[in-house]
Formats: sequence, C-alpha cells, structure tokens
Amino acid sequence: MWGGRFEEGPAAVMREINASIPFDKRLWQQDIAGSKAHVAMLAKQGIVSTEDAAAITEGLTRIAAEYEANGVPEDLTLEDIHMVTESRLAELIGPAAGRLHTARSRNDQVATDFRLWVRDAIDMVEPALANLQKALVARAEEHAASVMPGFTHLQSAQPVTLGHHLMAYYEMIARDRSRFADARERMNRCPLGSAALAGTGYPIDRHATAAALGFDGPTNNSLDSVSDRDFALDYLMSASQCALHLSRLAEEFIIWASQPFGFVSLSDQWSTGSSIMPQKRNPDAAELVRGHSGRITGCMVALTMTMKGLPLAYSKDMQDDKPPVFEAHDLLGLSIAAMTGMIESATFRTDRMRGLAEAGFATATDLADWLVRDAGLPFREAHHVTGRVVKTAEERGVTLGELPLDVLQAIDARIGEGCFALLGVDASVASRVSHGGTAPSEVLKRIAEAKADLGLQA
Repeated sequence: MWGGRFEEGPAAVMREINASIPFDKRLWQQDIAGSKAHVAMLAKQGIVSTEDAAAITEGLTRIAAEYEANGVPEDLTLEDIHMVTESRLAELIGPAAGRLHTARSRNDQVATDFRLWVRDAIDMVEPALANLQKALVARAEEHAASVMPGFTHLQSAQPVTLGHHLMAYYEMIARDRSRFADARERMNRCPLGSAALAGTGYPIDRHATAAALGFDGPTNNSLDSVSDRDFALDYLMSASQCALHLSRLAEEFIIWASQPFGFVSLSDQWSTGSSIMPQKRNPDAAELVRGHSGRITGCMVALTMTMKGLPLAYSKDMQDDKPPVFEAHDLLGLSIAAMTGMIESATFRTDRMRGLAEAGFATATDLADWLVRDAGLPFREAHHVTGRVVKTAEERGVTLGELPLDVLQAIDARIGEGCFALLGVDASVASRVSHGGTAPSEVLKRIAEAKADLGLQA
C-alpha cells in the first residue's frame, strides 16, 4: 500500500518484523465496526457516494461473516488487520474499496480499534469480578461466625471470623472494579478522524462517528489522539492491581491447604496429583493464579517501557502495544474464573481453624482491654501485665483461660475473675463491634450491604 515511494520490496526479515497481523487479527470486529461507522459518516457528509458506501458496508458484512466462520487469514505482505480487510474488500467490490480510507489513516484507525477492544475487555472483566464477589459473599455469609486465627507477620494475632476474612477480599475486588470503571470512563473518547497526526481537510463529522461507536465524544487533539496509549496502560495497571489481589488470595489458599495449617481442602476440580507420590493433592490452580500475577504485571511494565520517551506522534514501537494487553487480558480472565471456582467449591475446616485460634494466645489483647476498662490501668501498663500472663501460660503449656485466678493475681492483683468471660475466642470476636470489625453482627451487616450492591436477595 506504500509501494509508490519505493523501488524495492522489503527484506524477508523486515516483512516479518513489520507485520502485526499474527496478533492484531484479534481486532477484526472492532476494525470492521470502525470502518462501517466511518463510511456511513463519509456518505452522510457527501464525501463518498451512497452507492459506494452501501457496497463497502455490504462487503464489510461479508468479510465479518468470513472471519467469524474461518478466522482471519495471516498474510504478512498485507502487514495488519486493516490492510487484510481492505484487500479482501477490494476483491469483493473492486476499486470502490479504496474510498474507505478517505479522511483517515492507519494511525487513527488502530487507535480507535484498540480503544474499542480495551473497552470490550473491561466490559468482559466487570461481570467476572462481580461473580467472584458473589462467591466470596456466599461463603462469607455461610461462615460469618466461624472463628479462625487472624494473623500479622503470619503469626497468630487475634481471633477473627472466616466470613470477615473472605469479605476483606470482597473489598479488594470492589476497588478493582472501580479502577476498571474509572479507566473505561476516561478512555471513552474516539480518535477516529484524527488521521495520521494533523486531522484532515475533508468536512468529516467526528461527533457522528464517536456516537456511532458508543463513545462519549471525539478526542480533542489529533497529535495526542494517535499517540495516546494511556487507555491501554490504565487497563494494564488495573489488571495488575487485580492480579495482585487474586495472588494474595491464592497464596492464602496455598498456605491453608498445606498439612501444617489444614484450613481448607480444595476440590478435585481445582487440584492436581503427583506423578510419583499418590498421597499428594496439589493446589496447582492457586499456584498458577499466583504465577499469572507476575506475568500480568510484566505486561504492564513492558508497555510502560515501550511508551517511555516516545516523541509525538505515532512511532512503530507502538505496534508492540497490543501483545501485552492481549496476554494480560487472557491471563486475568483465567485467574478470575479459577479463583471463583476454588472459592465456590472449597471445603473449609472450621474445626481446625477454631483449634488454632484457641491455641495461639490470640485473646491476649482482650485481657489487656479488660485491664484498661475494668481495672483502670493505662494501656501500656496493661500491655506489659498481659505479656507476663502470656509468658506464664506459655511456660505452663496452657491457654490464657486455663490459668488459675490465683496465678493471674500473683502476676497482678488487679486481675479479677471477670476477665475470664472475655478470654474465649467467641467472646473476643463478638466484642469487635466497631464499624468494619470482625463481630459476626458487623460481618452480616456488611454482607447485607454487599448483597444489595450486587443485586442479590437479602
């Protein structure tokens, strides 16, 4: 398509490195949609005849049906999805196909196609994340009062409920959804009509093409329009943050499924075995989700480095913008689906969770709080007294609640019998009634709010 300027064809390696059709063929639906909107506008503005526009539109419809049935042919000599489609259009309708490219460039064409694709990708990830939240809410409601150890530094800290723990991930995914929604709103401007970089002298109507393609309006600067890939970076950064959250949840499932913890048993659907050790049940799905997070973040870094330092407007470097976005999208979709399935089908060993919550002096803070409220100690002094109580219990190999009152009073005479009512794990979690706390009443309140947000019945 640019041979008029050149006497020789490209070298074989140049042809291969220059062609993007092996990966940008994924844009075919968006490319045809953009072309249909463009030619309809050209006809309305009197730039092409209605007859040529009708022939072009009919030809594009036929090509879409061919791609749907047989896939997009990969012809490296035609470089990209735009020229593959235009070449096939010329075969179908003749020279009139050449009028389709009036008042546009491949620069604004690919910028439009890619925005449409990323917008579609966001529209796909949104319901998938909502389904993940629904799975979290369902299991959290089931275990709103199931006691487990809460950890800091992976050390037993204070008792919480499993429902509270799972709802923490609900909140993370809610933020992920908001990031994708923000990215979608910000990117929803149409570059079509910016042409190569300077706009066009034809009397086009960019507002019409933007509206036809579902954008909020056209972009405002032709240079920025063809060189901007912020929308792709926004998507990748949102995907990276989401993958990070999925990886944290996957890591917890991996730890919980290990024999020393024994908090969860993953179903056969989401586990694998060993080729040599028949007793093994490996949490491979969770491990792959954890691994995918690194690849997704790598995709974000790759595009960031590609765009770093590029002068205005379009540079061929930007041909490499699509593979990392496509890869991240595929991996993220798999990761979300896998985590949703694991959560829905997991068997939680609540007896094991409770046992470890009771065994780790997790109610020490409750004793310190009792000393502050009932005995009038300053918190720092109460903290010191409680530390001595924990040391004594550890030396005797008993829980805090199993220490006799006389032993406690030997440590500090101000300790009274009333503290025993707060040293059980159930009493501890029930007392955490501050907004966002782990008390089952608070967990259920937040679950009700979440169900309303998700459109679920209370």
